[in-house]
Amino acid sequence: MKLLLDTHALLWTLIAPKRLSAAAAAAIEDGANETFVSVVSAWEIEIKRAKGKLPVSVPLSDALAEQRFKTLPVTLSYVLAVESLPRRHRDPFDRMLIAQAKLEGMTLVTSDREVRHYPVATLPAS
Repeated sequence: MKLLLDTHALLWTLIAPKRLSAAAAAAIEDGANETFVSVVSAWEIEIKRAKGKLPVSVPLSDALAEQRFKTLPVTLSYVLAVESLPRRHRDPFDRMLIAQAKLEGMTLVTSDREVRHYPVATLPAS
């Protein structure tokens, strides 16, 4: 299975693993699964950190290097796919993650209930 971590699922995995559901933790730890982190999540984290809204002291690049996560870049096809999504969710970061998961056939690990209204597989993060 290919997993795509929502930003909060990524943060919980890195700094608060007890917040993850048992199913999400098991899926992320399962070596048979590929776990991806979108560049969009890194961007969101850095924006929030710069605004003082996210007190994460460990550099993201260091934390990701310790994991076996793969990086998912943002491409034009993902950007264009965002436009075709229903307008239920206003968060541009989440909309991009939904588009990426949909196009790549990934399961989005998230606790965001709004995401369940989109045509994308999800795994509850909490």
